[in-house]
Amino acid sequence: MKGEESTILNLPDAEATRSLGVQLGKTLEAGSVILLQGDLGSGKTTLVQGIGEGLGIPESIDSPTFTLINEYPGGRLPLYHLDLYRLEGPEVADLHLETYWEGQEVEPGIVAIEWSDRLLDRPASYLQICLTDAAQAGRQATLTSSPDSLAMKILRSFQR
Repeated sequence: MKGEESTILNLPDAEATRSLGVQLGKTLEAGSVILLQGDLGSGKTTLVQGIGEGLGIPESIDSPTFTLINEYPGGRLPLYHLDLYRLEGPEVADLHLETYWEGQEVEPGIVAIEWSDRLLDRPASYLQICLTDAAQAGRQATLTSSPDSLAMKILRSFQR
């Protein structure tokens, strides 16, 4: 997409993935949407657990694979953790997920969406994180921010 900015980070282990999440949780603002992509076991939930830790959420954060959406209101900002793995396009549309990133029916917070490639429509503002296996180096995270994203300044801090 025109105007997007990207950076690539090497994450040698699960703790580095979690640490990235902690940093995001400490710095992202209400209304931030994180679109997570990656194969099974690539670290998406580990990253969201770090975000929860950075937000100061005391609860254990688990993958919402079967519940679809877990809400964690107990931190600096609420965290809405969504998992679209088991859904197809029309089923995703029926969830009306825009209510989360538009703050229509819930308190504005951070929205983290696993398997975000299943979204029919992306929010206007987002931080996309694609986690891939980097063979001997562990994982690699490609962070891409929409031009008007609240996360743009955070992405730029990683580029320094």
